[in-house]
Amino acid sequence: MSESSRDTAEGAGWGAVERGSYRDLMPGHVEKLSWLNPRTLWAARNGVLASWFGDPTGRTRSRWAQQCEAAGAPADRVIRRDDPDRFSFMVLGDTGEGDDPQYAVVPGFLKVGQDTRFTVIASDVIYPVGATADYGTKFFRPYQDYRAPIYAIPGNHDWYEDLYGFMSVFCDAPPLAPDPASRPPLRARLRSVLWHRPGAQDEQRLAGARALRSAPEQQAVQPGPYWAIDAGGVRIVGIDTGLLGTIDAEQGRWLREVSRGPRPKILVTGSPLYVDGEHRPCPIDGGGTVDDIVRDPDHRYVAAIGGDIHNYQRYPVDVDGRTIQYVVSGGGGAFMHATHTIPRVSIANVTEKDFRCYPLRGDSLAFYSRLYGRRLRLRRFFTLSEAEATAVIAERLGIPPTRSQATPARVTWRTRLVAGLLGAGGRPDRTSRIRLPVRKIYTQLFSPSSATYSPPFFKSFLRLDVTPEAVRLRCFAATGNRREELEPPVEDEVTIPLV
Repeated sequence: MSESSRDTAEGAGWGAVERGSYRDLMPGHVEKLSWLNPRTLWAARNGVLASWFGDPTGRTRSRWAQQCEAAGAPADRVIRRDDPDRFSFMVLGDTGEGDDPQYAVVPGFLKVGQDTRFTVIASDVIYPVGATADYGTKFFRPYQDYRAPIYAIPGNHDWYEDLYGFMSVFCDAPPLAPDPASRPPLRARLRSVLWHRPGAQDEQRLAGARALRSAPEQQAVQPGPYWAIDAGGVRIVGIDTGLLGTIDAEQGRWLREVSRGPRPKILVTGSPLYVDGEHRPCPIDGGGTVDDIVRDPDHRYVAAIGGDIHNYQRYPVDVDGRTIQYVVSGGGGAFMHATHTIPRVSIANVTEKDFRCYPLRGDSLAFYSRLYGRRLRLRRFFTLSEAEATAVIAERLGIPPTRSQATPARVTWRTRLVAGLLGAGGRPDRTSRIRLPVRKIYTQLFSPSSATYSPPFFKSFLRLDVTPEAVRLRCFAATGNRREELEPPVEDEVTIPLV
């Protein structure tokens, strides 16, 4: 097994870089997606419009669900599989930018997942707007050699074209008929004028893309954008949190119903419930939250895995004497959200001793210092070595370095200044009112511009091994370096008891 980033800097992907063979899988021409491009931001405007003029996804989701049910999907939206009591499945999150970081995940994913029964994609299958035309290079091509079904829940980016591409690919659903609703209110009419709508669907192009995953053992038709899977002795519940990270009342009623019973359950959601040291319980229209349902002991949830944030995090939260593992798994291919901005963790009795993340905060800070040193043409001043970044993060958080250093780096005024400019987190008792807005601005504005095309990429994916007694969850790294490509390091592992 390869060394992990917790063992050595080389295990994190630093040092001599020999790019892996993943580029052999890529198409000849790859359009580099930039979140600094005004055209990209304009195409992805529907989330902003929904927050200003009201969110229409609840009604649209209901119409999609009704259409699937009319076509023969089960009314309870439960996929009943014939998996044995002992089986394994994979989880990928936030995959489809179609560039080097996404394809760098594929060789390790195929190696680790070769005996698994299926995969679940947790949020944002396709960037930037979930367009049907992008599924060829961003879904069918990268996963063409995975010989089992792939299920998915949509993320906010899949909703930017009203879920047309997602529903066609995963639910075999035809386009929706025009909405027969009565004349909408003024706010909805204003929203409609500016709304980004799906482009024309090229059926011939889509059929060619589907041919890449056309083997019988790869096929799966799911009953809508939210669903449950009964596999072995567990139930996996996937919810659709739409554009704004909430669920509508109709889906909320379904979630309460499908969560009943003593069968152990794992939630997969597009919006993680614990992330970046914060609790985000996910409101349900009409009252209550998703986390209320997860915490109810009668529902027997043992884990909640969310995408949307492009890294890995794990919070083992004690709930009335039992532990629920809250996991962020969004490192499947999209740009890397920083972990160095996460302050010292102290939430729901989870401390730094219990918390896990990948990339490590020091590696995240070193990654971003190189990125902005290059972009600002200030490499000598801005770039921090991994040792310097690890040392300054340890100082700011008041913790020992996560990875031991043969010769610890000295923390200087320069390293402190760069860490501060890049929004590095600190101790809650020392986080000033000035630092909080700086970190928020950095995370929301600068982090999304972090596309990079040379290793290390700090991508990740999950494998879950299920037995009647327990679920073993492992987070594997994908650096893009050849030495870790087919023996991806295990960055985190936890065994979740079921009995």
